[in-house]
Amino acid sequence: MSVRDEIMKLYAEVDAAVAAAGPKCESTGRCCRFTEWGHVLYLSHLEAEILLDAAPAYKQPVSPDGCPFQIDKLCTAREPRPLGCRIYFCDPNYQETASVIMEDALTKLKRLAEEHDLGWRYAPLHAFLNGSEPRPPKPVSDRIPLTIT
Repeated sequence: MSVRDEIMKLYAEVDAAVAAAGPKCESTGRCCRFTEWGHVLYLSHLEAEILLDAAPAYKQPVSPDGCPFQIDKLCTAREPRPLGCRIYFCDPNYQETASVIMEDALTKLKRLAEEHDLGWRYAPLHAFLNGSEPRPPKPVSDRIPLTIT
């Protein structure tokens, strides 16, 4: 299984855990307006690689204020979105559960990076989108064999 496949499997596990927790979403789009709501979206270089490989084009420079993939309160990069986007909901009754899901997912993602000697870089979204955070020299899929035995 490729590293990319392993990350997508982790994303599916996270999506299932979030669905089971049942947080409410009012579709306000505020989750993507970071500064306005007092949060920062952090992601690993592994997640950034997947996001940048599949997300639609965006204008640079990207501000730390919000996500360039949110248009009319909808995510245009839904499939490759990172863990923070998958797990975060504004629902106050879900915050403790979200923390548990996030810690578990990050532990698994870090373990995956260690197992494949990929290092660990964790930075705000805009740092990866603006290229100010170092990216791996080649996409994850090119550095890791498609099948790991």
